[in-house]
Amino acid sequence: MITVLSPAKTLDYSANYNDTHSVPSFLKKSGELVKELKQKEPSEIASLMGLSDKLASLNFDRYQSWKAEKKISDNSKPALLVFKGDVYQGLQAEDFKKGDLNFAQKHLRILSGLYGALKPLDVMNPYRLEMGTKLQINGWKNLYEFWGESVKKDLLKDSDTIVNLASNEYYKVLGNISDEANVVSPVFKDYKNGNYKIISFYAKKARGLMARFIIQNRIKKTDELVNFDLDGYKYSKADSTADSPVFLRKS
Repeated sequence: MITVLSPAKTLDYSANYNDTHSVPSFLKKSGELVKELKQKEPSEIASLMGLSDKLASLNFDRYQSWKAEKKISDNSKPALLVFKGDVYQGLQAEDFKKGDLNFAQKHLRILSGLYGALKPLDVMNPYRLEMGTKLQINGWKNLYEFWGESVKKDLLKDSDTIVNLASNEYYKVLGNISDEANVVSPVFKDYKNGNYKIISFYAKKARGLMARFIIQNRIKKTDELVNFDLDGYKYSKADSTADSPVFLRKS
């Protein structure tokens, strides 16, 4: 069973980590993207990615200095410890024990616009490239075409069961994977104004909580997901289907 997550825009390289690490599977393809991005001026990056001038300049500098890192350095750390944001607030990987990290390494993948798919301990450089960016490269119309088959085959090589905790923007890169794998996509709803509804901030954090639950409980079968109960969420059998279990929270 493989759980997939989206990355985060916010990055933190302050973690002091010098233990076991791994190398991203698609560094050559990442290098192709960076080669293309290096040719763009900050103004072009701002337009392409919808960034402010300040962020565009920051990412221009990032791509100019990007290297296909294979070792830990000040500028290259394990992905799981670098990404921050709503999902990763729920995941709280910074307090994982070694056994948790080892399980995550086998059973968790982070989808990425630049790296395709990252294992938790894959070292990565700072970057900004969302999967939905309309970057044309080498005949590919966008990043979905550029990455799709490579990432899908890589996941299917490891498992034919996928727990989808990624956003629609990132899950879309897997194309028709549900034709070849059992895909389960948990849904998280909170009670507000008399109804249960998906509230973006809480749902993102809940995806991280679910990933944490899977890792710390060493879950390998999707039927065990119904036991998820962190932060007040409870499984609702009445609202669920086999491929879309629903978890509700009253307050």
